[in-house]
This record gives sequence, structure tokens and C-alpha cells, in this order.
Amino acid sequence: MRACAGGDSEAFSVLYTALFPRVRATAWGVLRDVAQAEEVAQEVIAEVWSSSGRFCAERGTVAGWVIAIAHRRAVDRARSRTRASRREQQYARLATTPDYDSVVEQVLYRLDADEVRRCLERLTDLQRQALTLVYLDGTTHADGAARLGVPLGTFKTRVRDALERLRRDLLG
Repeated sequence: MRACAGGDSEAFSVLYTALFPRVRATAWGVLRDVAQAEEVAQEVIAEVWSSSGRFCAERGTVAGWVIAIAHRRAVDRARSRTRASRREQQYARLATTPDYDSVVEQVLYRLDADEVRRCLERLTDLQRQALTLVYLDGTTHADGAARLGVPLGTFKTRVRDALERLRRDLLG
């Protein structure tokens, strides 16, 4: 390491040959992506070359120092990638505009509902009663006829007539 710190490229070549595969493997173990691991390994080797003067033999081995740098760098890359992914997802959620204008949709819904109410008010009481039983209360035609005390055919005719009148009034 002293020779690398002094700018000896031959010493660095020996160091590179010995440690690059372990550095790349360490990065891959964290990132699980070959291209990302390769980038991190290159960055680590460049850092080792530029900061080889900071190595302290009393604190550990050269391999331990280099692998520790590789692990920290890979973890930083993984965290950065996760944060970037979250930012992109959040941006996508915020930037997505609905394909429709919800305010316009609500206004149209209310206008349609008001028109239906007006048309229902134009029905006879018997027709409105029959429709209410079938479509709002969910009763069958037979049960509706029984509740109103009218023959089944009469009840069905009231429902049919009410629907025809609503159709005419709503569709013009």
C-alpha cells in the first residue's frame, strides 16, 4: 500500500489483480445486479488508488480495508437505488392525472339524478310504487303484486308502462 500511495502503478496492478474479483463479488452480494456491482467495483478500486495513503496497517489488512470500502459503497448504491425508485413511484402517482374530470363527472351525475327524479315525479302513483318495489326494494314481480294486492299481470304492466315512460322522457 505504501508503494500505491507513492504512485507506483505496478504495485497497484498487483493489488488490483488480487482484490478486484473479491470487491466485485462483495458488491454483487449486496446489489444482486452485475452491471451495478461492476460500477461499484470500479469506483472502489479508483478510491483505493486515490486514498491508499490513508490505509493504516495497525487497524487491519489491506483486503479487509478494501472489502469494507466495497461493502459500504454497495450498500450506499442499494439505498440510493431504493430511494430513487420510491421517488419515481411517488412522482408517477402525483403526476398521473385522471383521464376524466371528476368534477364534471359529479356534476353530470347530479344533473342526471335530478332529471331521473323529475321523470319519476311525472309517473302515476301506481307506476312509481311498482318501480320502487322492484328496483329500489328489490322485490320480485310476484312479491310486489302480492304486497299491492293486484294480479301479477297488472303489476308487470305497471312496471313496463313506467319504464317506457321513463325511457321516453329521458331519451326524448
